Amino acid sequence: MKKTILFALSACASPLLADGKRELDAHEHGVGVLNIAMEGSDIAMEFHAPGADIVGFEHPAETAQDHAAIDQAIALLSQPFDLFSLPSAAKCALIEAEAELEGDEEHDEHDHDEHAHDEHNEHEHDHAEHNDHSNSQHTEFHAEYILKCDAPESLTKVTFEYFNIFENALEVEVQIVTSSGAKAFEVTREKATLDLSGLF
Repeated sequence: MKKTILFALSACASPLLADGKRELDAHEHGVGVLNIAMEGSDIAMEFHAPGADIVGFEHPAETAQDHAAIDQAIALLSQPFDLFSLPSAAKCALIEAEAELEGDEEHDEHDHDEHAHDEHNEHEHDHAEHNDHSNSQHTEFHAEYILKCDAPESLTKVTFEYFNIFENALEVEVQIVTSSGAKAFEVTREKATLDLSGLF
């Protein structure tokens, strides 16, 4: 995937995104991270969620059923308005959307590195431990969106239909950067509407 669109849209988002990545590294099941940068009528969103939240498993795809579940999830994650419902008064349009599963490629690279050094017997034990680690790695879904809203002042709330689509999801940590600064929120399955009143 190309360079993160949030960085291109708003340089001030960098510290916020770094915080989001640190939180995601903890890999807490049931918890996703949504980073939002707003500049004028332009809005960029970056979403991360553990594989278990989206498809019910975190290992790299092994069966045709696994691959089908991942393909379906990527299709769903490519439709941000189905996941994050915005007020119609904001008149938002989707300019670009990308979604992917991260983790499989890294797993393959780990395996390749191990085989490349099999001939060095003195390191076999270390590589075996490395391989065990890569086999237990966690996959995650990553999506990016660019929106343009003709009336951004009408963005008074976001309703997370996401929880209705993905039953394993429990919480989303939301971080928003605007010209006035950065704010953090938590949205849960039990309280799935984020109040943005007074943010602009």
